Amino acid sequence: MAGLAFLVFVVDLFLPEDRKTILPWLSIAGLIALIVVSLVMLWDEQETLYDGLLVVDDFALFFKVFFIGLGIFIILSSIDFVKQRLDHQGEFYGILLLSILGMNVMAQSRELLTAYIALELLSFSLYVLAAYAKGDTRSNESALKYIIIGAVSSAILLYGLSMIYSTLGVTKFDDIAAALTTVSEVSPALWVGVGLLLVGLMFKVSAVPFHMWAPDVYEGAPYPVTAYLAIGSKAAAFALILRLVAEGFVPAADRWEEWQVVIAVLAAASMLVGNLVALAQKNLKRLLAYSSIGHVGFILAGIAALSTGSDLASNGVIFYLVGYSITNLVVFAAIISFFNMTGKEMIADLGGLADHQPFLAAALAMGLFSLAGLPIFAGFTIKFYLFTAVATEGLLWLAGLAIFSSLVSLYYYLQVMRQMYIEPVPITEGGGDLVQEHPDLAKWPSLTLLSVLTTGMAAIIWLGIYPKPLIDSIEAASKAIIP
Repeated sequence: MAGLAFLVFVVDLFLPEDRKTILPWLSIAGLIALIVVSLVMLWDEQETLYDGLLVVDDFALFFKVFFIGLGIFIILSSIDFVKQRLDHQGEFYGILLLSILGMNVMAQSRELLTAYIALELLSFSLYVLAAYAKGDTRSNESALKYIIIGAVSSAILLYGLSMIYSTLGVTKFDDIAAALTTVSEVSPALWVGVGLLLVGLMFKVSAVPFHMWAPDVYEGAPYPVTAYLAIGSKAAAFALILRLVAEGFVPAADRWEEWQVVIAVLAAASMLVGNLVALAQKNLKRLLAYSSIGHVGFILAGIAALSTGSDLASNGVIFYLVGYSITNLVVFAAIISFFNMTGKEMIADLGGLADHQPFLAAALAMGLFSLAGLPIFAGFTIKFYLFTAVATEGLLWLAGLAIFSSLVSLYYYLQVMRQMYIEPVPITEGGGDLVQEHPDLAKWPSLTLLSVLTTGMAAIIWLGIYPKPLIDSIEAASKAIIP
């Protein structure tokens, strides 16, 4: 992956400006080759590297393929946007590839410092990508906020890590579990260390009350980067959290029960705040930012339900990450296509979209219905599976709160669909309607975005009706971290 990133950087140096359109296709070809090589070389492999710092197992392979596949679709979604609105295409795609490398290493890490380095590789790449629209003051402002808050959260996380090491003397996940099991009394320094570690990770996934950066960064970042923040960075952070909790804390059952309540409270707060504040949003990006905070609450509920001897909650979390990522990808691809045509990003600007772009409106509606959790779509299946796991593990109140929050989210998703299907085309400042001022609205989306939308819509239906093949792979991944 690192070699592919540097290959894109080098090829970019020698290409004339009118030939740089091959760079995304070079990146996609390399990613497809990496998926094939990974599956051939790592299938059914179980091996630790560097004295246990990294592991090759079904869990790591599953997320490696998932992250690389996600990268392919993010690049496909961004080709038109980058060509029209951003400079230096080679650096954009090269940094994106380096961020995928960080995500892969996060899923493979079994030691805190290694995981921290991988997390910082991902974070630094995202800082640059968030600021990539250098001519846009909103992009610069959001990136500055992101860097400052990201640096603070990284410092908190690293300080918590150091306190865990000072009290337990270990940083590997399985050694942490063994030390917590044998220690007779938890020292205050260890409590503080685990607390700071949790705070740092909650900053990274934008859980309440550490979510304040997400709406501003989502709004200011270029659209493909916003999509990547909402999908890829969340999935990678939760892959790390899932392995850390499953291997480092769940085996120490007595200690884990003390922290379950904390994570459950964070989950409840994220569900409620994310979905309730989303009701007041007028900007599409900010709406999706608060929506993603609500979904973080659902996933945290699954993390809180992890237990020894049962992989039901782990299956639910992984299944939710995949289904949510595919659904959100469809939503963002539709909005990116609309933005490429009009440059508009307010909910009110979607008025009459169904009349002029029926396929685009249908794709966006399907994605929003899935996010809300309606039947036959992936969102219903993933929520049913995850909420069942949470209730089965004894957190019935949290499952009930998750169902209520999903009902709240349906309202603001329906508001977007009402705008597309019922409201008329908005009148612009120039006195004409949106279609008159933006004739591209009468054309079909580009072929690349059409392929992303079509594939994503098919996957949403497939996961909503027949998810068994994916569930089988997820169960194998879960058994690697929860025997």
